[in-house]
Parts: sequence; C-alpha cells; structure tokens
Amino acid sequence: MLAALGASLPLAAATPAVAAARDTGPVSAADAVVSPAAERQIIKGFGGMNHTVWISDLTPEQRNTAFGNGEGQLGFSVLRIPVHEDRANWSREVATARRAIEHGATVIASPWNPPLHMTETFVRGGQTNARRLRYDMYGSYAQHLNDFHQFMRGNGVELYAISVQNEPDYAHDWTWWTAAELVRFLRENAGSIGTRIIAPESFQYVKSISDPILNDPQALSNLDILGAHLYGTQSQNFPYPLFKQRGAGKELWMTEVYHPNSSDSADLWPQALDVGEHMHRALVDAEFQAYVWWYIRRGYGPMRENGTISKRGANMAHFSKWIRPGHRRIEATSQPAPNVYVSAYKAPDSRITVVAVNKGGAPVSQRFVLENTARSSVLSWVTDGGRTLAAQGGTGLSNGSFTATLPAASITTYVTQ
Repeated sequence: MLAALGASLPLAAATPAVAAARDTGPVSAADAVVSPAAERQIIKGFGGMNHTVWISDLTPEQRNTAFGNGEGQLGFSVLRIPVHEDRANWSREVATARRAIEHGATVIASPWNPPLHMTETFVRGGQTNARRLRYDMYGSYAQHLNDFHQFMRGNGVELYAISVQNEPDYAHDWTWWTAAELVRFLRENAGSIGTRIIAPESFQYVKSISDPILNDPQALSNLDILGAHLYGTQSQNFPYPLFKQRGAGKELWMTEVYHPNSSDSADLWPQALDVGEHMHRALVDAEFQAYVWWYIRRGYGPMRENGTISKRGANMAHFSKWIRPGHRRIEATSQPAPNVYVSAYKAPDSRITVVAVNKGGAPVSQRFVLENTARSSVLSWVTDGGRTLAAQGGTGLSNGSFTATLPAASITTYVTQ
C-alpha cells in the first residue's frame, strides 16, 4: 500500500482509455488464434485486501459479494489480510477470512511493521526516524509471524502464505528492509515459519530488491512466492527473465495494486477499462499467477461503498468469475488489432475461457480460432458503458472458430461449452 490513507503515487503515463474511432462500422482484426497445447502459468486466483483497522470490515453480505460467484458477485478467490503488530487486533481479521475460505478462497497475509519493541530508528537519507527490524530480533520476528499463522489456524483460517514485509522499499510510514536484510532473514529465519513465505513485495516490482534473493540459493530455498506490487511499473518492466532462469518451483504473484489511480470513481467509463488492460498485461506480459487489488471495498475499488460491483470491479470479474484457481493460461494472439487485448485460459476439463478487451472507440469484428477443440459453442458476457457483466446469446463454433463483434470500449469474456 502506498499510503495508509489512500494518497496516490504519481503513476507512469498511461495510454488513453479509449482511442478515437475513425468510422462507425466494425474494424476488422487479424485472427486471434488460441493454442490450448501451448500452456503457460497456472492461475492461483484474483482478489483484494481487507484491513479492519484502517477501514471497517466487510459486512456479511459484502463477504458473499466479494467471494461468492453468483449473480452480482465478484468471484474473488484470494483474500489478503494484514499481520497487525498488535496481537490484540488479530481477531479482527478472522470473520472475513473464515468466510472467504468457506467460499473456497485462498488467504494470504502481509505485515507492515513488527511489534514496536523489535524495531529501532535510524537515519535514511533525509528521514531521521526511519524504522527497521533490529538485527538481534530476527528470530523473534519469525516467531511473531509464525504465531499469527498458528492463531489464524486455530480460528479456522489456514493461511496459504505469509509475507516478510509489505513494500520494504517504500516504507516511509512503516518498516524499511534492504535487499541484503531480506536475504539474511530468508536464509536464517524464514525456514522456522510454518507456512509458505512471500517476499519481497516491492512497491514497484523493483528487480534490484528481488534479484539478490533469486541469486542466493539458500535464501531462495526458503522462498515460496515471489510477490510484487505494480504501482507505476512500466509495462516493459513486467517480464522478469531472472525469475524464469532461477525461479523453478516458485510462484509469482502480484499481491497489491490499484489502477490507474485512487482519486477517480471506480465507475468512471471508459477509464475503468484500464483495469482490464492492466490485468491482461499482468497475466500475459508478466505471467503473474495471481492479481490482488488493494481495498476490496472503496470508491476507487472493485466494490462500491454500498457493497455492489463497480465498473472496475466488473473488469476484474471478467477474469475472476470464469478463470478459477487451477486453470492455466494458454497461448493466444495477444493483440490482434490496435487497442484490442486477448488472453486465454484452459480449465482442467478443457473448457476454454477467452477475455477480450477493446479499448478502441469503434466496434471490432474479431475472429477467434481455437485449435484442436471439440467444443461446439461459446457463451459470453460483456461490460461496456451501458452494461455490466451482461449475458449474451450463445454462439456456435465452426471448425473451432467463431466471429464476434467486440463493442467499442468494452470487455468480453467467452467460455466454450
């Protein structure tokens, strides 16, 4: 999180939300070829954060809206919660976490600060009261994290993973860590924690924070998930060749973002389509296995303050409702036309889901070619300026292909039947 009160870091310049149309008729595009045999990363899920100290807890109805997958629900499959430095606050996170698990979601946890007695202040540049974990408290801090894991387990919440530190490289308001300190903790202490370990959760996917972990075999052996945030990260920096080289057997998660900002309404259209493009790039270019938003319920987030799905939330739901944990991304023509973004996913039963984002100002006639499929039809759902997750009529497949019109400024999900 960039700031506890929601202040926004200036983000990198984005492309216009919707490009201007040259004419009113559908634009032709190259075929979007989907190759189920060309398998990529396994998807772990989509979700967001609940922090009951900084904002109020989700209500029981909002928990169902977030983690249920029926009509008017987001279908989230990941919940992120904080590891409060004050143990008296731990119980506050139980109710929503337990309900998320009942819906089949995965729960992860991130700390902002160790308990105060484990820290010391130091001078970091112009910051005279910077905070860090005392070197003689690394073992006690590992025990603190493990105690949280055990507490949640005892209250019916089995954590999938716990982080060492939220945004150690953007910690003006919480605890700083250097890359060397993270490596030391992973090498010497993380192995004593009884659940999977996430690190480093750099605020901007800064590779100089994670490279030393990947380059240290002992530290890497105690890492399970390389976590990153994408605040202002340029899309050309999404790929991570070193992780591909060294990260075998490790998971790659995007554990926090809001996009494109925290100042505009989540219902501002077509700006909300930026979320759909951002998720596409995170899954296709960066090959993240999970995409986790900041606060689930916020005026700029996936759920409005009244507990209903926003337009940004609908963009997320076009992925989260139909691309479930255990599905696998498969190769597809990523950009068959200017301003059109296509990604595809395969379920264990071989059903194929395609998500198509059209950020252009004109409709696009798009032919989809699904290689080696025996499926006979597709169902689809669309969100645009006037519709939200609206079901469309079924479309037949002819020799594995179908043609559909992508409305101007829209996101559409297709699922084979």
